Amino acid sequence: MFISSQNPPACFKDFTLVMPAVAVGNVGQLAVDLILSTLKMRRVGYIHTDCLIPMTGNNPYATCNEDAEELHAPAEVYTATELKMAVLQIRAPIIQTKSKRFRQLLVSWIKASGFSRTVVLSSSHAYQRDDQQMKGTPLRYLVTPCLLKETAVALEELSWREMERVPAFPGLTDANTDPRLYVPGGGITKGLYMDSCAEDLPLAVLLLFCSEGDNIPDAFALVNHLNDWLHLVENPSQKPNKWKIPTSWSLLFGSGIPPAMF
Repeated sequence: MFISSQNPPACFKDFTLVMPAVAVGNVGQLAVDLILSTLKMRRVGYIHTDCLIPMTGNNPYATCNEDAEELHAPAEVYTATELKMAVLQIRAPIIQTKSKRFRQLLVSWIKASGFSRTVVLSSSHAYQRDDQQMKGTPLRYLVTPCLLKETAVALEELSWREMERVPAFPGLTDANTDPRLYVPGGGITKGLYMDSCAEDLPLAVLLLFCSEGDNIPDAFALVNHLNDWLHLVENPSQKPNKWKIPTSWSLLFGSGIPPAMF
């Protein structure tokens, strides 16, 4: 359930919700970090649930010593009222046996909050691509029928590629098997998309094929792809520094090698 840190609680009516899926390379979460840090969004509450591994930590977007000591939770909600935009950042893995319950919690909260649309930032294993998926850009999208009615023209203008359906049994030529949606390494991406289709929710998924490693460039690629649609900042491809890297990224790969080792 959503716990507000404000009184009165924040109103999300007709806001756009952006959230990550905990997926390969943590690309969606890194992209959300860039959005939160750049837009200086304000924390308005958190999601209280036992579906995520419990954790806490210091402020990942600290700008001074005073706010660095703030404690932050595994799933927090931020807003930028002037953009009518809310962001849910998820910082902990979903407990495997509670994945379905977490999806149900998200769908219920999205419906109750009155978001005009939800955008999920995700990723998928590059090494499990189908032959047709290896051509061109590694970026793909999915959109529910409810949202497609409103965004069909915009998607056509952007010339984005929809996530391809792949054969259920690759290599077999049985005409009776229908292609399926397959998002390996995508966490709850597919399930949340299917749930949203069933509930008639306006939801889009933007994902990128990638591999584990240094996924910072992937995060920039994904957030720039989102920006082409939502126009959060102006011309980030021409001025990359417009995306502000959060202070927490300085420890993304741990500390340096101890000199005492040599």
